[in-house]
Amino acid sequence: MQILNLELRSDTFTKPTKAMLEAMFNANVGDDVFEEDASTKDLEQQAAAMFGYEAGLFCMSGTMANQIAIKIHTHPGDEVICDALSHIYLYEGGGIATNSLVSVQLINGDRGRISAEQVAENIKVDNVHYPITRLVSLENTVNKGGGCIYDMQEIQKIKNVCTTNNLKLHLDGARIFNALVATKEQPRKYGELFDTISVCLSKGLGTPMGSVLLGTKEFIHAARRVRKRLGGGWRQSGYLAAAGIYALNNHINRLAEDHTRAKELATIFSALPEVKHILPVDTNIVIFELEERLLSQDFVNSLMEKGIKTSPFGKHQVRLVTHLDFGDAELEAVRQILK
Repeated sequence: MQILNLELRSDTFTKPTKAMLEAMFNANVGDDVFEEDASTKDLEQQAAAMFGYEAGLFCMSGTMANQIAIKIHTHPGDEVICDALSHIYLYEGGGIATNSLVSVQLINGDRGRISAEQVAENIKVDNVHYPITRLVSLENTVNKGGGCIYDMQEIQKIKNVCTTNNLKLHLDGARIFNALVATKEQPRKYGELFDTISVCLSKGLGTPMGSVLLGTKEFIHAARRVRKRLGGGWRQSGYLAAAGIYALNNHINRLAEDHTRAKELATIFSALPEVKHILPVDTNIVIFELEERLLSQDFVNSLMEKGIKTSPFGKHQVRLVTHLDFGDAELEAVRQILK
């Protein structure tokens, strides 16, 4: 029987599992603005310990966590170095400019990954004509790069450049767990290299919402104030934090299944005459380019009519994302429909 709701637009469409919902119902809650929500405290401590940080702050979204980090790391008139494909630049509503009043030095890296050499070349000299370079931000995995992963040795080199030039290093870890599962690296290694990390729970891990911002106790104390100023002070957040705790304990290793299905989807779509090129599939994101005669929106609409939901990702590009609610049955349905 054909399944008519094959959701591949994003891994943000996942719904809590029955076990996750049960954990949410049983959450020990209080008022987080008063720092008295036990489940929220447990999540923050667990995430911080996992990556080797002193403290964490549960935020409503990855965008909020990233923007808080940028705000604290910089001063108005400073500059952030990041790749031109970075989420913090493209998809956070101009928050760098409106929230922090800082400019951006964009780098054209490799599928969204910048190198230490590029960072060094783009640090501004001390001159009144230029903003002060203050922060470097990386994204791992890179959404616009097709879920590609940073090489740990390159991150170490970037860290060395930052240390030499007194720069802070932030990680937008929206899909950091996908990177960890794919490379089998330890999260504490990231904690050793980055001053702060934004860890998202609502994508591959399958929670309803939320990200945890990680850093020193001093940094998180400042972050709590900025979060409040942005309207991010919430009350019984423990119901959502309990979902995050459940996800950290149960949903990380299964991300490998999403990666396998993404590679299968790449194979399926590569056989279509409309598809010109597919980016290498490293994790759970598939991005392909259509023949120039075809517009991505038209192609997405045609797939939608068949029950396959995908996203236009540029004039001729389409994105698919595998996730917790896209299993083998859904994969086979896609295969049969396209056949």
